[in-house]
Amino acid sequence: MAETQWSTVSGTYCKDMPSNVYRPHSVTITEFGAVGDGVTLNTKAFQNAIFYLNSFADKGGAQLFVPAGRWLTGSFSLISHLTLSLDKDAVIIGSPDSFHWPVIDPLPSYGRGREFPGSRHRSLIFGSNLTDVIITGANGTIDGQGAIWWGWFHNHTLNYTRPHLVELMYSTNVVISNLTFKNSPFWNIHPVYCSQVLIQHLTILAPLNSPNTDGINPDSSRNVCIDHCYVTTGDDVIVIKSGWDEYGISFAHPSSNISISNITGETQGGAGIAFGSEMSGGISEVRAEGLHIVNSLHGIRIKTAPGRGGYVKNVYIADVSMDNVSMAIRITGNYGEHPDDRYDRKALPMISNITIKDVVGINIGVAGILEGIQGDNFSSICLSNVSLNVQSTQPWNCSLIQGYSNSVIPESCEQLRSNCEQTPVCYDGGSYSAMLALLPKHKLSASRLLNPLLKLLSL
Repeated sequence: MAETQWSTVSGTYCKDMPSNVYRPHSVTITEFGAVGDGVTLNTKAFQNAIFYLNSFADKGGAQLFVPAGRWLTGSFSLISHLTLSLDKDAVIIGSPDSFHWPVIDPLPSYGRGREFPGSRHRSLIFGSNLTDVIITGANGTIDGQGAIWWGWFHNHTLNYTRPHLVELMYSTNVVISNLTFKNSPFWNIHPVYCSQVLIQHLTILAPLNSPNTDGINPDSSRNVCIDHCYVTTGDDVIVIKSGWDEYGISFAHPSSNISISNITGETQGGAGIAFGSEMSGGISEVRAEGLHIVNSLHGIRIKTAPGRGGYVKNVYIADVSMDNVSMAIRITGNYGEHPDDRYDRKALPMISNITIKDVVGINIGVAGILEGIQGDNFSSICLSNVSLNVQSTQPWNCSLIQGYSNSVIPESCEQLRSNCEQTPVCYDGGSYSAMLALLPKHKLSASRLLNPLLKLLSL
């Protein structure tokens, strides 16, 4: 296999790369006593295997192979220069015992657990300060058995914030590819404070009523490429974040240079693509194309509030199809709670240079609700070539925003009724033109085409 390489375009963008590299050393999890019967707890086997492979980090790295079977485990941590590879019939299963998911410190950009003050449970697969780490397989499965966590959430019996399936912190040269993720207790894939991240060819599944089971959440990360993924879940399909109120402002790690392409998603409680609401470190230079959103609450959404500070700017979203979406576009200036009462109520977010174009939607409830903040008009919101088959007699509701529109059906709200093609204010995503040639060109694999929802998207 070709060796992984990351290069930059205009100094900042990630380059497409293979999802595997040659590893001169490889072991199988069964060599360390693991039993794939779905009953035996294999946490120690994973830990011991990875500890052993650490000795090969400076010798070209190593691979840990998980063969066919059902491998029950608690949380375990990865190392640098490691490939975790799953057979197509391998299932890594998260333990239903919360004691097998250790409690760790909150993220500094959040100041507390996302759900509760204080600490949080560690993800099933975890890593910090890593480089050159790959999680991949022949569409093997990682199952968090989240139902028990969702029950604890609904019954108000949790003591700490629920865990993710995968969280990598402060890491670079990360690949997550060719896998199915199921039933995460909380968010599924969470790269935070990372750079040079490639996420591609994933299937992410959770019941549509499962709480907060976001699909892919780049958080305070840069140079992230997300491509060819299918997500059906209870919350946002893809959501970009960068910290929460005063903690995100002071930590000051923005999310930037993010490419999203060829995504199919369904969500009962969230959006196909979302920004925030935790965006206090800033979000910029995002390009999303080839989005197919069905049977969902929102299509495109920006969530923020007074006290967030930060910004969402230079966002380009194009080539979007929607079917049976309650609200196609929503910008909310008063969304979400705060981590504590110490946030700065005068810290107003900046929302600007948002371009949404080439959108087709059928069975749409409302075209859009676009609401800014008093004293903080959201500016340069651009809609172009948007055609929505809308059921509501009041398709648009806009306040405290400024922007432009061109070829929008039904006609956009009054605040946007200028021609965006006649003004330089509209962000054209041009800084990403060099990156487009580097994005993966692969078609969806056959396993991705099995879901009948994909047939609805050939608009």
